[in-house]
Order: sequence, then structure tokens, then C-alpha cells
Amino acid sequence: MSQRLIAIVEDEEHLRENYREALERYGFSTRGYAGRAEAQSALSGPLPDLVIIDIGLGNEPEGGFELCRTLRQRSSSLPIIFLTARDSDLDAVSGLRLGADDYLTKSISNQHLLARILALFRRIEAVREPDGKETPIRVGALELEPGTMRVRWREREVGLTVTEFWIVHCLLAHPGHVRSRERLMEAANLVVDETTITSHVKRIRRKFSAADPEFDALETVHGAGYRWHA
Repeated sequence: MSQRLIAIVEDEEHLRENYREALERYGFSTRGYAGRAEAQSALSGPLPDLVIIDIGLGNEPEGGFELCRTLRQRSSSLPIIFLTARDSDLDAVSGLRLGADDYLTKSISNQHLLARILALFRRIEAVREPDGKETPIRVGALELEPGTMRVRWREREVGLTVTEFWIVHCLLAHPGHVRSRERLMEAANLVVDETTITSHVKRIRRKFSAADPEFDALETVHGAGYRWHA
């Protein structure tokens, strides 16, 4: 059974306890927080293995976004999932732009939530237990360390989320070859849509461009998908 720790930031107590109970039945350890300030204080020390955040927290309509931004400043690789009643495309894209790994609505079942959490953890395990025995992957000016999930471009550190790291790792498996959005979604073993993949890729490109304004290794092949230049 898993002993990973999951923090749940949800202002509705009955929902928060429902999620905790469901995840603890599976074997996770959980901690629940009702608001942004409480969560930020509690998470100022060692971070959990994953955080689930609602967007609206008490009297803060976008408190979850603010909490995500704060957590991302501390760790680029902490898995973060938004679980919210707000299902607008704008909110979903905003959440992904802030660095969330996934965006779910509260209409999903506990089994579906669990499946998405397990998929995130499988992605971490997949890149940390490669056949190459954690040998760094080098393609041109890019270097990835699967064991630590560190990324460097022209010797400059680039902080990627779990999902972003996985997408780059997947593209590097066949540099120069086009990976369709459908192929990326299939390889993730995760149900997402094309808008989600597009948002993640845009964020990846912005991060590399911040490290190198001339970055052009990640190409969009219109109507086909994405390619990492060898």
C-alpha cells in the first residue's frame, strides 16, 4: 500500500473529508486544509507528495490559484491537481498556466480522481526508473536527469512540473519525430484533451525561452503534433 502523503485544500468540510476517506482507503496518508492561509502555513515546511486544490477557498474566489503560484515558487516538480466546481475553459487554462499538472471538476467520481492521481505517480516512477539506470539524457543542448527530474538547457536550469518533464521526456524518446497530441495523451495513460496538451506545451516553450531567447527546439507541426529537434 502506498504511504505517499496527499494534501487536500478544500473549504467544504464534507467534501474534504470524503476525499480524504476515499484516498486513505487506498492507502495514502492525507492532510486536509480549509483555506489558503492555513494550507500555506502548514506547507511551509516539508512538502507532501501531491496537493489537490480547489480554486475558490472561503472568501477568496481565486485563493487556490494563489496557493498554486506560491507552491510552484517553492517546487517546480510538486504534483498539483485542481479539483473544482468551476469547469470553464478559461479557469482550466489559467490553472495549467500556473503550473498545475491536471484540472478536474468535482463531478468526477472518487474512482476517477484516484485514477488520475495514480497516473501522475506512475509518470514520476516511469522517468525515475528508466532502463538507463538514471543516466542523464542528452539531446543537443538539453540534458535531463530522470532520477532527480532536473532539466538543463545550455547549462541553465529549467524548472518543469511533473507533466512538463514527462512531455519533454516523451518527445526525446524519438528526437526529430513528430508526436501527435493523441500519442502524448495515450502515453500519459491519462484522459486529457487537446487543449490541455497545448497549454502544457506552451508553458514548456515559455520556460525554455526564458532561459534562452533563441530557443527553437520544440516545434509545433500543424495538424500533426509536436517535434523536438535533434
